[in-house]
Amino acid sequence: MTPTPESALALENLRVFSNYEWYIIPILVIVMYIYSVEIQKAQQTKNWNVVFAGATVLGMDLINETWNALVFHFTDYSAFWTTPARSTFIIMIGWNLEIALMFSIAGIVFAKFLPEEKDKKIFGIPNRWFFAAAFAIFAVFVEVLLNVSDALIWEYPWWNATPWGIPLIFLFGYFHFFVAAFLIHDAREMKTKIKTVASIYAIGLVAVLIFMFIPTWIGADPWI
Repeated sequence: MTPTPESALALENLRVFSNYEWYIIPILVIVMYIYSVEIQKAQQTKNWNVVFAGATVLGMDLINETWNALVFHFTDYSAFWTTPARSTFIIMIGWNLEIALMFSIAGIVFAKFLPEEKDKKIFGIPNRWFFAAAFAIFAVFVEVLLNVSDALIWEYPWWNATPWGIPLIFLFGYFHFFVAAFLIHDAREMKTKIKTVASIYAIGLVAVLIFMFIPTWIGADPWI
């Protein structure tokens, strides 16, 4: 199949360092500052829940972006979502540096909303599930705005602003990110937190190694 114009544009801008914009530097510093504050707090309180929640959401996003890029590779038409341009650095066809930095702190923000009382209900819904759904709904709303502005492209009818598309974006685009974040946040054993987060990143990074770096090393086109 022939790539869509948006896919072709994204490929043209994929991992092009000359698109660099200075605004990304203060954003990166802000992210570093947020993590430094949370890590310092964790060292003092021995409570690493917020840091783990932040790391979890970014790791889940890495996996999501990898399979989305593979959709384009196997269809040679379009990924489910595409970020064609208007970025300082496009990492994968549907993932840019701005999105990655946003997701790196989204889990921290989410964890700040979680009440200490795990059993507390909000409108009759367990608070963890309530906030996971609320954050996912807000994320879908923002994505709709990005789609309207052509900053993020949806090509397929089942992944679009339709009555059947929005629930899929909610469930497979965001909701599971925050469910994973609160499950790891609330895990009792530190070993469980470490092993689970390490497993998430192992899946994502091994996929990046296999589908991006190894093809490049052997002189082939990367898959993602």
